[in-house]
Amino acid sequence: MTVINSEDIPVASGGRSIQYVGASQAASGDLPYIKRDGSLPRRWILNALTSNTPGMVITGAWRRPGDRAAEYNTIKYWTDLAQLLERGKFSAVFLADLLGGKDTFGGEIGPALQVAGQSICSDPTLWISAAAAVTSNLTFGITQSLTYEKPFTVARRFATLDHLTNGRIAINLVTSALDSAAHNHGLTEQIDHDNRYERADEYLDVLYKLWESSWAEDAVVLDKEKEIYVNPTRVRKINHSGEYYSVVGPAIVEPSIQRTPVLYQAGSSPAGVAFGAKHGEALFTNMPSIEKARAKVEEYRTSAVERGRDAYSVKVVLGVTIYVGSTDEDAQAKFDDFKQYTSKLGAEVLFSNRVDQDLSVYSEEDDLREVGTAAVKGILKNLQITYPDHHDWTRAGLADLLGVRGLPYPPIVGSPTTVADHLQRIVAESDIDGFNIAWSRFPDSYSDIVEYLVPELQKRGVHWLDYPKGSVDTGLTARESLTGVGNRHLPQDHYGSRFSWKAGQNAPPLEAEIRVGQHDTTASNGHKRARVD
Repeated sequence: MTVINSEDIPVASGGRSIQYVGASQAASGDLPYIKRDGSLPRRWILNALTSNTPGMVITGAWRRPGDRAAEYNTIKYWTDLAQLLERGKFSAVFLADLLGGKDTFGGEIGPALQVAGQSICSDPTLWISAAAAVTSNLTFGITQSLTYEKPFTVARRFATLDHLTNGRIAINLVTSALDSAAHNHGLTEQIDHDNRYERADEYLDVLYKLWESSWAEDAVVLDKEKEIYVNPTRVRKINHSGEYYSVVGPAIVEPSIQRTPVLYQAGSSPAGVAFGAKHGEALFTNMPSIEKARAKVEEYRTSAVERGRDAYSVKVVLGVTIYVGSTDEDAQAKFDDFKQYTSKLGAEVLFSNRVDQDLSVYSEEDDLREVGTAAVKGILKNLQITYPDHHDWTRAGLADLLGVRGLPYPPIVGSPTTVADHLQRIVAESDIDGFNIAWSRFPDSYSDIVEYLVPELQKRGVHWLDYPKGSVDTGLTARESLTGVGNRHLPQDHYGSRFSWKAGQNAPPLEAEIRVGQHDTTASNGHKRARVD
């Protein structure tokens, strides 16, 4: 590989310019790629996207000889995964979740259960403490619905987890879109989409008040001589009485290391984007192309600025699947071998739920571009752009295409250099901050990345050689991993920080105005850029 000419340097939408340098220079110890001003490139966020299920975004791995997907309900499965990811210096393991089965295909859950199509899913919180005990720096990001469970219980659970993990907890805020989830929680139909976000917005107010404002930072005294564990004058009720929730408080868990866990969010609708720009610290997106990812990143950052936040305090992460091997041919062989275990029925099940349209009503010969609903036709139109060489748009043809392609972004297949080049292009051209990497083969998808891809990313300066020393003796907190050592708590320009009861200070008003942090640097595209000390 040779150095690319300066005129070929890609420029991210945020104004970042990156120069790519050959492997020979990396081997000699020089920086493998640098910004035009000579400074180090930004580190990418590298998350593992998984769930408490034997079938993730692609169904069928459990059938593959030697695959451990079906061991998801054992502690060793999770502790082994956590240790593997920490060995590869991953930022986090991100846990998707669901509260109901995929029952659109055929009008019942049977087909999804038959192929383990995201309809077998155990509680994602209960193994976290065991995995935290065998790791020191890995963040655990857990999906939590804000629609069906009371905020006091959720605040208690996540504060407890933050204590037990030494501050390594993130919460992925969702409003639950499955009708089956609504039916499982006593509703005859799903709550209106935008109303779910209205409820979630108030839900977050309650969480902030419990985590940030019912106890002062200095409330815990631990004075044995005076017999004072907690100074009761530094604890208060929150007396929240809103349109949807009524919570007296105070919290009954003392403040954890982060107080508020890191806040993940993945909404893509206008209501979801607004919610994420207000509350989210890391926003996840699934887009089929670099161009669409760039547009979504710009939408998130612009929305954050409109809410008084620093555009780059909001991290945006793209979902991808990766097949990496020692060579391009080796990686392609892994991809081709896995095809024989993927489930076409599983692909139909997942697609039916994705578009809320039962594919089983169509014949095997129907061209779905002609007979499908508007939602089906819309997604097929995008798939035709993403996969121009695919021409069979019957049920069987669609299932064959999607069976091994679980996320909108096409699978990335190749040697460490090939995969790293592709990821580098995504970052440079979309201004994305990192990747949520979903597994297809368990744990081989991640062990291959740790063995082959991580060393290449380290050479290029975009991945930790080792975790930095965190502010906690045991390692990094989740927020430090995301934004830098020393950043344990919500940043000043985050909406939730207005509720923070600081040590030695009077309690803040529970209905105070938003305090917006001031930053003195501006990116070339007009976005305020976070200052890094």
